[in-house]
Amino acid sequence: MITSYMQDNPSMFVSRASKFLLSVLVLIQLLPTQLLAQRSKSPWQTLTGEAPLVIARGGFSGLFPDSSFNAYSFVASTSAPDAVLWCDVQLTKDGVGICFPYVTMYNDSNVQGAYPKKKNSYLLNGVPTQDWFTVDFTSKDLNTVFCKFNLTLVASLSLCICSYKSFQTVAVTRGVLSRSNAFDNTQNVISTVQEVASEFKPAGFWLNVQTTLTRLLIFFVQHDAFYTQHNLSMSSFLLTVSKTVIIDYLSSPEVSFFRNIGGRFGKTGPKFVFRFLDKDDVEVSTNQTYGSLMKNLTFIKTFASGVLVPKSYIWPVKDQYLLPHTSFVRDAHTAGLQVYGSGFANDFDIAYNYSYDPLTEYLSFMDNGDFSVDGFLSDFPSTASSAVDCFSHLGSNASTQVDFLVISKNGANGDYPGSTDLAYSKAIKDGADILDCAVQMSSDGIPFCLNSTNLGESMNIVQTPFRNRSTTVPEFNSLAGLYSFNLAWSEIQTLTPAISNPYSRNFHMFRNPRERSSGKLVSLSEFLNLANNSSSLHAAYLREKQGLDVVKAVLDTLKESGYSNATKRVMIQSSNSSVLVDIKKQSRYETVYQVEETIRDIQDSAIQDIKKFADAVVVGRFSLYPISASFITGQTNLVERLQKFKLPVYVETFRNEFVSQAYDFLSDATVEINTHVTGAGVSGTITEFPLTAARYKRNRCMARKDTPVYMIPVRPAGLLEIVSPTFLPPAEAPNPVFTDADVTEPPLPPVTAKAPTTSPGPLPTDKKAPNGQTRVTLSVFLSAFDVVLASLLLL
Repeated sequence: MITSYMQDNPSMFVSRASKFLLSVLVLIQLLPTQLLAQRSKSPWQTLTGEAPLVIARGGFSGLFPDSSFNAYSFVASTSAPDAVLWCDVQLTKDGVGICFPYVTMYNDSNVQGAYPKKKNSYLLNGVPTQDWFTVDFTSKDLNTVFCKFNLTLVASLSLCICSYKSFQTVAVTRGVLSRSNAFDNTQNVISTVQEVASEFKPAGFWLNVQTTLTRLLIFFVQHDAFYTQHNLSMSSFLLTVSKTVIIDYLSSPEVSFFRNIGGRFGKTGPKFVFRFLDKDDVEVSTNQTYGSLMKNLTFIKTFASGVLVPKSYIWPVKDQYLLPHTSFVRDAHTAGLQVYGSGFANDFDIAYNYSYDPLTEYLSFMDNGDFSVDGFLSDFPSTASSAVDCFSHLGSNASTQVDFLVISKNGANGDYPGSTDLAYSKAIKDGADILDCAVQMSSDGIPFCLNSTNLGESMNIVQTPFRNRSTTVPEFNSLAGLYSFNLAWSEIQTLTPAISNPYSRNFHMFRNPRERSSGKLVSLSEFLNLANNSSSLHAAYLREKQGLDVVKAVLDTLKESGYSNATKRVMIQSSNSSVLVDIKKQSRYETVYQVEETIRDIQDSAIQDIKKFADAVVVGRFSLYPISASFITGQTNLVERLQKFKLPVYVETFRNEFVSQAYDFLSDATVEINTHVTGAGVSGTITEFPLTAARYKRNRCMARKDTPVYMIPVRPAGLLEIVSPTFLPPAEAPNPVFTDADVTEPPLPPVTAKAPTTSPGPLPTDKKAPNGQTRVTLSVFLSAFDVVLASLLLL
């Protein structure tokens, strides 16, 4: 996993721009009767009526190397107390069972460096395969007699630290190459089945004897047949180890395996779970495809008590969109089989319907009103744990447990083109407290909602005749663009909106392609009728060069729409102090000051200056939790300092895509929100996915006296303590301190008569900035002068 914070917060990498430009953001708090969508209130629809099981595949393998000690130890400190530890069992040359993902070792360990000459070739299903194989090494070769670990609990983070140095030649490494290699180190020793059981004493222990799938050639081989060729027996090992280790679950995709071992454990043996592979794959002992076997569940019941299936068996997917769910779970339950779903991970393979929110995916498999799976095999067991324990069966009347504001960013910008009627309607449905409208002005003086004054950034203009009307405005950008003040409102309404895809270029992650051009833009008055607003307007430029007064237009529209000072509570947010001063002169609306820079602290004198014209402050996420190389390096006291001066703090911008989050948040947007709200104490979150934050407010776990570990804020810089030294991020210069000189702005210029031409001219470049330096052309700065009409809080 690679995180691109530059894309998420470009202001981190540019100088503070001059404040000639302004943008206006109108935020309206929704009525308290607008709640989350109805969820099923029925009891668990599992086979037993109990909550689904959380199964940690190789431990916390979404972050740490699969089957490593850190992966197993991290489960206890982040997941449900009854979480089951999953171990893929392989045999060594001397018959010792180890927990390791595959019988081939190259992809998941450093075996090549340790034993460069032990690469071998074996026939697997008749196909020669070259690799390093577990059967070619004794347990001593792999040094499974490992150093003893001290488990040190640090906040919510359990660290594995060797109490003495131990020599080992082979260590587990990450097998999914898109994930971080920062935890690949020599302490990730390969562990035996007995060692995992005795060291971690899991509430449940699941051994998986799987068909071997090579990663280069797609074919399968029966484990017992392969091990028999090397004078080894998986069945004998399991029967022997069961005398000293409690095996709660035993799974395999081989019918013959269960026929051979069935009954030999006695009445106290493990539950047998038949593992289905892809539907077109052939189960070798019956010579039937798994797709055929799924139609004969009564046969499966003759030797197993449950089935483990890919999640697509339950919710099929086409073109990364969900199809209607199948009847598989109900059919299996009718046959008396428990159903465990596999393939759950926060960082890949998630349908567009889930809006990149893994919690939503889990809930769809257990809280849909029709069925519930009996368990989840997950690489991120903390998310599965919170889904089951905290968020399942939250009805529409679930009460708020956490008090903070959920503020949308251009509506539900993650699901529909931003600032459209569909984005705003979705944000209302999702439970946003405040909806936003980035206000732009058309050439005929109509205020409307759009996140940028450059229409090309949010609209499809290439195939329209308006592309020939592009102009260069040095104050905004050195490149030509089609700006809102170049077109009349009637012309703008003919344009097609475009959905935002902030991670398409570097990560090929796209948002809801089916709706990429859906919806229509709304005027400010239409937005106010929706009770939802956000806007971005360059006020000083429009006043001086276009004869348009955005502040007056917004205030007049508010008044005309019934948002008078006497009956409504209105907040106006801006990154320009002179705009907020102007608003204060003309109204009694509350004001919010936006700090665009990423900062580490703020001077008392600057806070006192802000208090003169603002009632709250907006800051970026990285001003609270600074990051380096995708790791949190600490926590500032910015929120505490601002709240000491009675200034609420709102934080932006939250997104669901895991690439927007530091590794510390475990690829889970809810973990990030929880850390900011209960850890840093922010007053509100500004988000492109309102549902995620709105649902978090109502989760039942926050009402408990003893908060479960999966709802405890992450410890700042905790993961850095266990990062391999060679992968530690380099030291970076600290973020700046915000001063009173950064706050002071020149007053807004007077409104001039509108020029007869729509071609904008340059602003003078010799005006002085607050620090006395000459202002440079504004093309150097990115969105530097956003004014935000911050929130209309309906009484």
